[in-house]
Amino acid sequence: MAFHLRTYTAPDFSKEKFISAPDVVLKEAPVDMAAPENFHALSIFPEYFKINGKWLLAEDSRMDCVPVYKDGKVYVIEPRHLKKGDLVVVGRTEDCQDGIYVHANGFGSIDKKQEVFAFRQNRSRETAFSRDYDELYELLHHEKEHGYVVWVMGPAFSFDSDARNAFSQLVANGYVDAVLAGNALATHDLEGAYLKTALGQDIYTQESVENGHYNHLTTINRVRTCGSIENFIKEENINNGIIYNCVKHKVPFVLAGSIRDDGPLPEVYGNVYEAQDAMRSHVRKATTVICLATMLHTIATGNMTPSFRVMEDGSIREVYFYCVDISEFTVNKLTDRGSLSARVLLPMYRISSPMYVRDLDWNFHNNYYEIVAKPVWVSRITALITNIGSSYGSVRSG
Repeated sequence: MAFHLRTYTAPDFSKEKFISAPDVVLKEAPVDMAAPENFHALSIFPEYFKINGKWLLAEDSRMDCVPVYKDGKVYVIEPRHLKKGDLVVVGRTEDCQDGIYVHANGFGSIDKKQEVFAFRQNRSRETAFSRDYDELYELLHHEKEHGYVVWVMGPAFSFDSDARNAFSQLVANGYVDAVLAGNALATHDLEGAYLKTALGQDIYTQESVENGHYNHLTTINRVRTCGSIENFIKEENINNGIIYNCVKHKVPFVLAGSIRDDGPLPEVYGNVYEAQDAMRSHVRKATTVICLATMLHTIATGNMTPSFRVMEDGSIREVYFYCVDISEFTVNKLTDRGSLSARVLLPMYRISSPMYVRDLDWNFHNNYYEIVAKPVWVSRITALITNIGSSYGSVRSG
């Protein structure tokens, strides 16, 4: 199956509605960090603004930001970065009435004939996703040479040996351009490399070790003693894992902190807005975003990812956005917030032990919980490595 990018078709500005549309209204921001009344908020789609008789594209779009006109160009600015006097577009129509046009079908739309009543029109955990994974294999091979792939990851990857090794191979072989995560992913991945556990459990056998609940704290403490993750890797001779491979292959990672973090690691952003800006520095370059098993970071990244990217040569291409999560709430929340172009994969969990209920109950009474379920997407990500390697001979373990 050959991969092809869909072609972008710009609006036909020779049509009467574009010609007769008025120029947008520009009003000054009244104070720093605040927009004028009736400000226009951007969407994930390409948006054009008629200024001095010319339609201008807001190139670096982000949902819920405001368009600001300066030096002949429309800039996309977060409200918290507005300065008093910035010229902000006002108006809340989308079809030229106020000189604003939202181009939602630039990459074409699929108009399928649909029955009035039919089963399985939307996606759920009962949907087949094999084709989606096959398309993802092809997309990643294309993006390795032509794009910028951002992976948004929850800590689950550091708890399973196979998933951890599989993603490490993706990093090592050039399929990862940036990682967005939190303190937990990095902490437990480094714990796995340092002490062979994640939250005190062996990352392969899932057996709890004596005083294992100290292990992630011991790891954080040692990293902080070393002064940085990179120094820790050198001083402790760490030679495996996701973060190790990111450091080794110079793949940037952004660790956004939360109110419940232990430690945290030195590289974790404690200021949420600094973390958001750091995340966006990669998202604004992204051509593909893949979110895995994290609700908070997925929704945060989805909110700042447009459906398109203006490339260096001026061409416009589609941004691919995948969300892989066991929780239908997560993916529904993503689409409810306006990330309508997200491709959703909802894998099933399989229970790996018949003693699951008993173990969970026992751990609950000890103020600790243990998940004995292994997500099927772990094996699919491992298969991702295998398929890419067998198809193109480009992935090697190590």
